[in-house]
Amino acid sequence: MVFDMDAEVSSLFVVKSGLVHLVRFQEDGGMVVLQRAHAGGVLAEASVLSDSYHCAAMAIQPSVLKAYPRKSVQTLLESSPDAALVYARFLAAEMRTARKRAEILALKTVAERLTAWLTWNHGCLPVRGTWHHVADEIGVSKEALYRELSKRR
Repeated sequence: MVFDMDAEVSSLFVVKSGLVHLVRFQEDGGMVVLQRAHAGGVLAEASVLSDSYHCAAMAIQPSVLKAYPRKSVQTLLESSPDAALVYARFLAAEMRTARKRAEILALKTVAERLTAWLTWNHGCLPVRGTWHHVADEIGVSKEALYRELSKRR
């Protein structure tokens, strides 16, 4: 775990290598992935403006992260219009991604969710052995995803 939901925000993290997921846990124990942060990705970017994390972060693969003190990032954004504009552009792109995920999760069936996910990802699944991450991202069990993939073969 990188951090737990409701933990105090002290740093902004950038993923240097590996894969980290921002997740929310459902009452049934299931998990919904809110963000997949790869190398170069900023983890929980909105946390710069929050006192506590609204989700948890877990390293899915061995990962290296760089932590930037939250107060330092806030000071930079307040003192540099150029830095604030770059960050605003970044946040706008992240918002588009979040909306895409919300639309996928609003779909009713596994087939619809998988089709939408594939459309947004150029029709490509990740390498075999990591498909369960797609299941987490579209909010279905890995077994349901595997059944749907089997139907499509």
